Amino acid sequence: MFSQRSTWELQPNLLSQALQARRQAGLPVLDLTLSNPTQAGFQYPPQLQDILAGADASAYAPEPLGLLSARQAVAGYYAQRGQQVRPEELLLTASTSEAYAFLFKLLADPGDQVLVPRPSYPLFEFLAGLESVETRPYPLRYREGWEIDLDHLAAALTPRTRAIVLVHPNNPTGSLVSPGERALLEELALERGLALIVDEVFGDYLWEEPQLPSFAGQARALTFVLSGLSKVLGLPQLKLGWMAMQGAGAAEARARLEIIADTYLSVATPVQQALPQLLALRPAIQRQIRQRVQDNHRWLQERLERISGVRLLRAAGGWYAVLELAGGDEDALVLGLLREQGALVHPGYFFDFAGPGFLVLSLLTPAVEMHQGAEQLVEWLDQEKKILKAY
Repeated sequence: MFSQRSTWELQPNLLSQALQARRQAGLPVLDLTLSNPTQAGFQYPPQLQDILAGADASAYAPEPLGLLSARQAVAGYYAQRGQQVRPEELLLTASTSEAYAFLFKLLADPGDQVLVPRPSYPLFEFLAGLESVETRPYPLRYREGWEIDLDHLAAALTPRTRAIVLVHPNNPTGSLVSPGERALLEELALERGLALIVDEVFGDYLWEEPQLPSFAGQARALTFVLSGLSKVLGLPQLKLGWMAMQGAGAAEARARLEIIADTYLSVATPVQQALPQLLALRPAIQRQIRQRVQDNHRWLQERLERISGVRLLRAAGGWYAVLELAGGDEDALVLGLLREQGALVHPGYFFDFAGPGFLVLSLLTPAVEMHQGAEQLVEWLDQEKKILKAY
């Protein structure tokens, strides 16, 4: 009766059940997984409402690639970051998720494959599966920082591989694709006729470097660079994303994607009309997010330096912190922490970390909740003897 594409485990996992039970009981939750910026206490510029109210909601302009004025605004965003992207190289989508769906339609037939990083955000399997495309993971490994295991990536390639997905900075590791990795991946893509799909949604939130070394602007292999308002402005509710299409074969890709986009016409006209003014709000919004993320990361660093058996892994950007534990049962730890202390953290398996012993915390969490929740975590690790040895 139903397709194989929708054959998912529909029962909530133990952590979700425990969270629901705690909330139904009226007990407080210190949520260290908060990823919705609109619920994180940021002050959005008051002119945001005026900009949206000023859009002409009575007009419908069905442009498959997106309104030219909106694409010019996105090109201007890239120009401010030092990348050259022309309006005709851009396609607007309702979200980054929709951009992935369009690209899987464009690049792959049912049963074809795309390579995706592990660990990373667990959405890829769902997005690819809905297009009858298979995901094959390639590992990121941690030494002094995260790096792509290029040997394993090459070994994961098959005759049915169509694209390599890169998340830059990665979610949740916060790692960047290095210049050397980029050069090798571009050579591999050119040699094997593959596309590079580069998710740069967190590209404005670097912790050390002043500017993201974006894949946009100088692509050689067929490259699609994705981003959108969900992270650029912390406004996921406005439902507007984009992709830049560059490199070998980009002209044909654009022509085909125009037909795919014309089939759906999913991007609302008012938000496109408002986009030039919305992007002008970027400094005021990003300044708050960057400050919160950096303050929380600095506080965690200082707090955890005094705790044996747990370390904060090095990252270059993003909104998340990854903790590595020296031992213990990851699932039991997060369940016990929630049930006994009321603090919620992500277990590493949610992001497909290889092996147990990882926790992921959102750095968007307001400072008071972050401090309280992290202290509860430290206390729980100590009380329950979850850490078996120090590094």
